[in-house]
Amino acid sequence: MIDLKGKRAFVTGGGRGIGRATALLLARAGAQVAVGYRSRKPAAAAHVTATVRGDLGTPTGAAKAVAEALRALGGSLDILVINHGVWPADDVPVARMTDEQWESTRRANLDAVIYVCRAAIPSITVGGTIVLVASTAGQRGEAFHTDYAATKGAVISITKSLAVELAPKVTVNCVAPGWVDTEMSAKTYAGGGREAIEKTIPLRRVASAEDVAGPILFLCSPLARHMTGEILNVNGGSVLCG
Repeated sequence: MIDLKGKRAFVTGGGRGIGRATALLLARAGAQVAVGYRSRKPAAAAHVTATVRGDLGTPTGAAKAVAEALRALGGSLDILVINHGVWPADDVPVARMTDEQWESTRRANLDAVIYVCRAAIPSITVGGTIVLVASTAGQRGEAFHTDYAATKGAVISITKSLAVELAPKVTVNCVAPGWVDTEMSAKTYAGGGREAIEKTIPLRRVASAEDVAGPILFLCSPLARHMTGEILNVNGGSVLCG
């Protein structure tokens, strides 16, 4: 039902997890997809047009990565999915948080979003769409992970700001996942941690990467053409936001 033939997409953080699952779904729907990554090159996949390596947390790195993706895709974008980010797994209270951790999380989760948007927006076609990936932590906060929660809350605000700024030419929406079965959370899931978390989720399971990629695909499709500025929760009912 979702047909994206002829559409050109750039997905950041596509080397694994939600980003990789999203890139594959977009490609299967017919889009040409360029996949951005920093450390782990995505495995070869049918219909993925290009892979782009770069540090998006610097202005020059983001501009270079976007330019490379645009070259591979013919000079313009219809779909931009900004998915990359970090979640420091160790519990760290603000009183003990180092400058290095704060700056590293902010650079990866917030600065890089602005840098990629700034570089890519001029090349997004009329009728195009941007999907950002935030988190439930950006909605309700997360004790001992204030750096992560703050940056993801900012991503939600960026979504709403850009939705108005770019209307009516481009739609901008956001997906806010809860717990997801990715490597980033593996340390927390160990030793019975996953089972304890699942007891707090009404649907009683941690999401797969594909569970989040599906709603992203929907937001990238014409089915969501009258949605902008929305935060789509994909959390199994663990956070209920109106």
